[in-house]
Amino acid sequence: MKRAAAVAGSFYPASASELRRMLGSLVDPARKKVKAAAVVCPHAGYVYSGAVAGAVYSSVEMPGTFVILAPAHRPQRPAFAIMSEGSWETPLGSVPVDEELAAAIRAKCPAVVDDPAAHAAEHSLEVQIPFLQHLRKSPAIVPLNVSARADFPRLREAGEAIAAAVRESGKDVLLVASTDMSHYISAARAKLLDGLAIDRILALDARGLVETVFDNDISMCGVLPTAAVVVAAAALGATRAELVAYANSGEVTGDDREVVAYAGLRIY
Repeated sequence: MKRAAAVAGSFYPASASELRRMLGSLVDPARKKVKAAAVVCPHAGYVYSGAVAGAVYSSVEMPGTFVILAPAHRPQRPAFAIMSEGSWETPLGSVPVDEELAAAIRAKCPAVVDDPAAHAAEHSLEVQIPFLQHLRKSPAIVPLNVSARADFPRLREAGEAIAAAVRESGKDVLLVASTDMSHYISAARAKLLDGLAIDRILALDARGLVETVFDNDISMCGVLPTAAVVVAAAALGATRAELVAYANSGEVTGDDREVVAYAGLRIY
């Protein structure tokens, strides 16, 4: 099946030429790059979070395949909803699902269920794809939505399964965790709370990240996919993480009383 673009024209431009121009302003091809196991990127409208996402993707080598874990902002039945075949459409063209890798992940983790309908309107995964198309010729993806039903044991199981499938495939793969940080609080409060969560990612402490976010009521919408990606990256041999960029919507609107915040990290 083809998954049509759901948020083109709202989160990012619907015109291919306009989208290319915008992406060109957000990325830096000349930036020094590292070979990373994973990145953490925001998923708001490009006018707000695109500079952070662009900085992250500009700072890593872009392989041929991307396993993208994103939070489900709408109810979904499985803890992990995968789209295991077909393609995703954006104004820049079609991106195929890596069906072989998707099947391997499903085989290794029974909690990962094929559910294309869960992806139909979800923006948090879709907004990552134009960056991949802009920076890498002919990318392939494995799309996974993570619901709030995923407790830490299942997050760990999924992360380890993803790592095993990637390792056995022999493919060059980048894991992507899609998340925004604090929502609708002051910029100062967001920076304080987000710092607690970011510290756990920097320590590659997936369980600590989940506990810190819930214990401190941090409105980090993608904490669960991020935790699974941290587990997977560590299992693939990653030993360090770096904060590439941090920003908030108030830097665009001029109002720092109630913002959404964005962090971009690379793990390698």
